[in-house]
Amino acid sequence: MIMGWRSSSVLFLLVVVILGSGKVAHAMDLSSNAHENYTQFLLANGVAHTPPMGWNSWNHFQCDIDEWTVKSTADALVSTGLAALGYKYVNIDDCWGEKDRDWRGNLRVKPSTFPSGIKALADYVHAKGLKLGIYSDAGYQTCSKTMPGSLGHEDQDARTFAEWGIDYLKYDNCYHDGSKPLYRFARMSYALQKVGRPILYAICEWGEDNPAKWASRYGNAWRTTGDIKDIWESITSIADENNIWGRYAGPGRWNDPDMLEVGNGGMSIEEYQSHFSIWAAMKAPLLIGCDIRSTTTETLGILGNKEVIGVNQDPLGIQARKIRSEAGLEVWAGPLSKRRVVIVLWNRSRFRAPISVGWRDIGLSPFMPVTVRDLWAHSFVSKNMRSRLTAYVAPHACKMYILAPI
Repeated sequence: MIMGWRSSSVLFLLVVVILGSGKVAHAMDLSSNAHENYTQFLLANGVAHTPPMGWNSWNHFQCDIDEWTVKSTADALVSTGLAALGYKYVNIDDCWGEKDRDWRGNLRVKPSTFPSGIKALADYVHAKGLKLGIYSDAGYQTCSKTMPGSLGHEDQDARTFAEWGIDYLKYDNCYHDGSKPLYRFARMSYALQKVGRPILYAICEWGEDNPAKWASRYGNAWRTTGDIKDIWESITSIADENNIWGRYAGPGRWNDPDMLEVGNGGMSIEEYQSHFSIWAAMKAPLLIGCDIRSTTTETLGILGNKEVIGVNQDPLGIQARKIRSEAGLEVWAGPLSKRRVVIVLWNRSRFRAPISVGWRDIGLSPFMPVTVRDLWAHSFVSKNMRSRLTAYVAPHACKMYILAPI
């Protein structure tokens, strides 16, 4: 059991009370004027008011990435309707550049795989109403060891990314000089501030130095965990790790439990639904990690669930938390705007079982009538329910509901 239900329910109730009073406190100490001004810059530059949504090349393609794959993926985001649902970022991960910089110290695009260059690719993506993301590293080399990192070249590389029309930077943590991550990631943060272009800054520090405690001063999202894998055990352990840091996230600054594995083939439909539901409820960035050009109807049904996406994109921006866990039967919950609450009943056991949640567990009066909307069935369970909700949940599956006071 990660957290006793009584203590976590009290915590959840306190969150609801705080929200009701309109006094949401900052988790970070931003007493420095520089930090305060930069945080205001992050929130004012128009990015990440809600968790970013899009696609990233790494989980499916890794280093086998090229210009045509990126363009055709952008096309697919539009043709499948995913772009219209909010999946706007088309992010190139590692392996896009040459191994060495040019004689002026600039990063070089690999001409064999990106012959038109990144600027032309950004123009193509922008013409479709989408945004282009790129990858670099707070070290001397990227994690693939196939191209330079940006350590010591932060200002130069930030200017390059801005000139190319980049909208998103994933900044990794390999092959560095041993200095604290805070200092290395802050240097790129300030470099991005100076270029005059709104670039969403995603810190990929893997959660090693508790970035939730400091990264909101510098970036829009930060990895809280190691790399995700397309297996059930990875999804469950990463969800638990990310859950710990829920109170540090909010509009403009998000905990990132890594990209989605939905559609890559290593798990069942029920497991992928659970993965997507928990990531959405945790207000994680929703970055598709499969090849959406050839994906199945079932995968598109998961990634394209408007009601689940609506939970992720809720403007209140509060991460749902685990409030009870007993023998693999879990209750996750979090407040939404308009006095609503999202509930995920998650069965991590091997057997079908009932899972219940009482109104007191989530800070509601047991006498309060609510509507209960099933987000996967797209139907109302009840339009006047009181006291308690119980559902039978299949192994490794979940039920996801929105409770709305009448």
